[in-house]
Amino acid sequence: MHAMDVLGDPVRRRILELLADGELASGAVVEHIREEFGISQPGVSQHLRVLRENGLASVRAEGTRRLYSVDAEGLREVDAWIGRFRQFWEQRLDALGTEIARGKRERGRSPTPDPEDS
Repeated sequence: MHAMDVLGDPVRRRILELLADGELASGAVVEHIREEFGISQPGVSQHLRVLRENGLASVRAEGTRRLYSVDAEGLREVDAWIGRFRQFWEQRLDALGTEIARGKRERGRSPTPDPEDS
């Protein structure tokens, strides 16, 4: 399965968002997802398995707990795909930065309005 197909599911995207803040026990992931989406523990486990099998999440055992984290290697494929389109917004952001700088320079040159003139 392609990473973009995996990320097409809102539950899996949300799980990755949770994991982006740091490693989480599977129970904590289940709790969050159950609260937000109403999905059972087996359903959440299925989503975690899809993320793991497709290289977007990794798991490690700590005693009886399973700790999940984002697998950055799997996200490289997504970043490479998005990178092809980055040019479309980077030019606009550069132009916005130029306009903001121009506005700051112009404000610095214009006299401050006198409150008594109002």
